[in-house]
Amino acid sequence: MASNVQITPSLERLLKEASYGQLATLMPDGAPQITQVWLDTDGRHILVNTVASHQKVKNVRRDSRVAINVHDPTQSDRIANIRGKVVEVTLVGADQHIDSLAKKYLGVDQYPFRRDGQQRIVLKIEPERIHTIGMDADG
Repeated sequence: MASNVQITPSLERLLKEASYGQLATLMPDGAPQITQVWLDTDGRHILVNTVASHQKVKNVRRDSRVAINVHDPTQSDRIANIRGKVVEVTLVGADQHIDSLAKKYLGVDQYPFRRDGQQRIVLKIEPERIHTIGMDADG
């Protein structure tokens, strides 16, 4: 079932900036697991680029529910809390995407931390609930 929750223009701007994000997933025993992540958006989904073998990927393949906290590093009261589901795990464009994130977050053209044998993937997260603090009313 598709969500009616939309990414607002102010949240889209925050996600397009080099904002800090934390992604919470669920371990097999139901315990939360949280990871610092770089974030992006396609306007409809929150995008997280990661390595296919990481724990968060194993978690979302088993249980797609996630929570994301994102905040502006220059304005600590500009925050969004998002709950949603991973609706797609894809290899398509993942290597190019990590390079674009490296440009945004590090100011370099290529992601400098690649390791042999690691496969990049993109998690596409559909928001189901968004709560924002300190953002304009998108007027």
